[in-house]
Amino acid sequence: MTRPARGRLARYGFAEGDGRARAADLLGPDGLGLWRPDAQEPAGERAVELLAALSRAADPDLALRQLHRLVEAERRAAGAGRAVAANGGAGEPTRSALLDALHDDPGLRRRLVAVLGASSALGDHLVANPHQWPVLATAPDGLAPTADGRLDLAAAARLTPSTQPVAALRQAYRLALLRIAAADLTGGRGLEQTMAALSALADATLAAAYEIAVGELPEGTPRPRLAVVAMGKCGGDELNYVSDVDVIFVAAAEDDVAAATLVATRLIHVCGLVAWPVDAALRPEGNRGPLVRTLASHLAYYRRWARTWEFQALLKARPAAGDLDLAREWVDQLAPLVWSAAERPEAVEDVRSMRRKIIDNVPPKELEREIKRGPGGLRDIEFAVQLLQLVHGRGDESLRARGTIPALRALVAGGYVGRADGEALLRGYRFLRGVEHRLQLQGLRRTHTVPTEPAALRWLAAALDYAATPGRSAVEEFRAEWVTHATEVRRLHAKLLYRPLLESVARVPADGLRLTPEAARHRLEILGFADPAGALRHLQALTGGVSRTAAIQRTLLPVLLSEFADAPEPDRGLLNYRQVSDKLGSTPWYLRLLRDEGPVARRLARVLSSSRYAADLLAREPEALRLLAEDTELTPRPREVLCEGFAAAAARHADPEQATRAVRALRRRELVRLACADVLSRAGTLAPLTPRPADPGARAERVPTLGDINAVGTALSDVTDATLAAALRTARAAQPELPGLRFAVIGMGRLGGYESNYLSDADVLFLYDPPAGANESAASAAAHAIAEELRRLLGVPAPDPPLGVDADLRPEGRQGPLVRSLAAYAQYYARWSKVWEAQALLRARFVCGDADLGAEFEAMVDPVRYPAHGLTREQVVEIRRIKARVETERLPRGADPATHTKLGRGGLADVEWAVQLLQLRHAGEVPALRGTRTLDALAAARDAGLVDADDAAAMAAGWTLAAQVRNALMLVRGRAGDQLPRHGVELAGVVRLLGRDDPGEFLDEYLRTGRRSRAAMERVFGA
Repeated sequence: MTRPARGRLARYGFAEGDGRARAADLLGPDGLGLWRPDAQEPAGERAVELLAALSRAADPDLALRQLHRLVEAERRAAGAGRAVAANGGAGEPTRSALLDALHDDPGLRRRLVAVLGASSALGDHLVANPHQWPVLATAPDGLAPTADGRLDLAAAARLTPSTQPVAALRQAYRLALLRIAAADLTGGRGLEQTMAALSALADATLAAAYEIAVGELPEGTPRPRLAVVAMGKCGGDELNYVSDVDVIFVAAAEDDVAAATLVATRLIHVCGLVAWPVDAALRPEGNRGPLVRTLASHLAYYRRWARTWEFQALLKARPAAGDLDLAREWVDQLAPLVWSAAERPEAVEDVRSMRRKIIDNVPPKELEREIKRGPGGLRDIEFAVQLLQLVHGRGDESLRARGTIPALRALVAGGYVGRADGEALLRGYRFLRGVEHRLQLQGLRRTHTVPTEPAALRWLAAALDYAATPGRSAVEEFRAEWVTHATEVRRLHAKLLYRPLLESVARVPADGLRLTPEAARHRLEILGFADPAGALRHLQALTGGVSRTAAIQRTLLPVLLSEFADAPEPDRGLLNYRQVSDKLGSTPWYLRLLRDEGPVARRLARVLSSSRYAADLLAREPEALRLLAEDTELTPRPREVLCEGFAAAAARHADPEQATRAVRALRRRELVRLACADVLSRAGTLAPLTPRPADPGARAERVPTLGDINAVGTALSDVTDATLAAALRTARAAQPELPGLRFAVIGMGRLGGYESNYLSDADVLFLYDPPAGANESAASAAAHAIAEELRRLLGVPAPDPPLGVDADLRPEGRQGPLVRSLAAYAQYYARWSKVWEAQALLRARFVCGDADLGAEFEAMVDPVRYPAHGLTREQVVEIRRIKARVETERLPRGADPATHTKLGRGGLADVEWAVQLLQLRHAGEVPALRGTRTLDALAAARDAGLVDADDAAAMAAGWTLAAQVRNALMLVRGRAGDQLPRHGVELAGVVRLLGRDDPGEFLDEYLRTGRRSRAAMERVFGA
């Protein structure tokens, strides 16, 4: 007999080579009779329809083979042989009722072919039971057969030769599974409906097995009250095709336990024969514990012994079979324990640890192919969702959903998960479960591993409706989407499961999560708010309404309130938070940043409640709170990076004032960065900075802290340097250019010593050098115009923190010219300078402008500030006289000299004058003393034997503590001030910032350190 042309079969999707030859045999007159060999085309309209349906199957060859087997089995069952016409054996085969029905019922044709092409196991079942295919037929009303998981035991009994109840149940289960699979494969049911139908089928099977087991109890045994509680995927109404069904058995009383155990044991056995294993390992004590416990025994166990993962498992518990009232009572009584489990100190880490253990137990060779347990798999989604449920569900009952998809939707609706993140997880979950369903449906075996064989991958891609695209096969399309989903799921799993906010929320008592007015007022009073009524108004303004913003605020505020409560002024922290929220509340990224991005929420609460200075900066620059997301964002920027960035910002504007405004905005952002890092480093939320090297060019690698005052001073000085450099370029561009004019800014005072603090002005000298042959007066006028323009631009009123440019340390002070030439400076210092001016030059360093001119200035003043033969006796006496005058005249009226950080006893001025005296006397002979930093010069003097080591340590301690307190006072108050108070919230704020606990003890420490520093200074200063 002539076979049909193989090429003509290619369009129907049959395999190449021998596979297409087998298809020709099965389709020909000796097979299904769907092909006319003489015309090499389908044998009529019904053949065209069926071949088209076969071409749409996941595996056309498998569907064709199974259909052929099914028709042959139907014929054998009907007792009809195949009749062949006398003319050469090419006659019409005996008509098949199945083929006729496939022609008459398009719905049946679509459903049956889809099942035969996707599941070899269900195809084998139909071949073994050829009379069962009508269950897929379209109903008389034109609707598809029901696929809701209900069992029709009566119909199954009619179709089952045996009258054994277990056999009837097995047939009923397979028929229901067949309808569910057909609806799933043809688009009649979505993923959620399919999972719900499979779960309902499991419930019905458990109920039927329960009745079989009860019916087999010994005669005279009373029917026990036994509840079968569904757990796991079955409990969550998200069962897949082949899975253990997790259950827990609950008896009403001790009298029921014996009979209930018999029923439970038989139920497990029956279900194993019918469908799937029943797994009761989630019960108390697992497989080592009794199979059946009473309700009271369960409660006692969960109250005393249960671990976090056991409460996590209970999230999906629901009544399934047996005594449903008892099951509901069991679930209701355990609910309070479930929704308080997250308050255990170890709860959050327990869930994370369990997820890591699951991954560790996956065989390495399967890790990348595991769509359930592997990274980026279903377990990643489920664990993230369940942990969020445990933590937030205590106060929000809308999250108490059993299924993963409903729970994830509730988390998104409640603002606990961002919309985009939630949609990505939903897409990933649907994709992964879809892959799992197709893998399991093929052979009705439990698997979660994507195959590696090319043929199996081609089948899987086809079963999932992937098609080839230009340049990529269907398998490559599937792999690309799989990688995309797995990568996104893994990222979001890490983001949600390891969100620091979770631990903070878990530590808040459950009643603190419910911000009703009464509960909120009570909690505010407990937390120590001075004005609970005012604080409550802030809370109502932030959380009122049903908007998503209000929902997210209700999630955040219980945690933030606890952080505010740790501050000396909780009310101010909440007020600052409301002000920031009012400015940014409508900004899409703001609340998402607080909720999702690492420790931002807790860091923001700490900053707002600890520092008015930082809070004021954030109020002016609220977008800068993005800096709180990463430790690296709270690291000082290198001086070179700052200078380049500030200069580029200025260059984008032609107008000088706009250019300077852009520079000042960048300065404000850098001050936010440093202030927040300063506050947070002492709060234990950032790593401390390693000691800063003496080399001013060496950069710190970690976050600056109040404990490393040198790093803070250097970072603040670098910001000032960059600001002055950008302002100088802008000022020069705004003035008529004098070709060849060199101009430089010399830093003095704290700026020159890399010891700037948050309230420091920029002490500077302005220096120029006229071009060769230029008119001196013209050069002086041009330089003066540049200096005046620089000061004007930086002094224009703006919302940014001011940077005063102070040139009072210039020769002749305010009476002298603002700008001098290098030659004029040389002449002045050589002829008229006084010893205090040489003392001021000890901190002089080049800041910006012409670097060569700056170096020439430094070289010119070196003999002045480092005199080769030191100081005369008269000069030493003069310095001591000026120091005494400063103490008596410059200390503010009413100031406490014991606690004044700058001019007080043992404070900054004491140590600096002592060190500067040593430098003036000995730097000419000891080059190590030639530096602008106080502590570096003190260390060099100690190493040179010029200061006793104990005295050096006492002065270093006094200077460091005074500098720390001075910065802390600025951070706490938000305004300048050098006086450490002896009591009150400001003292408490300073103590908190410095990482101490008791204000009284700290004050004693400060006074003691100051006394020792003062005594050491007097020994050095008077020597």
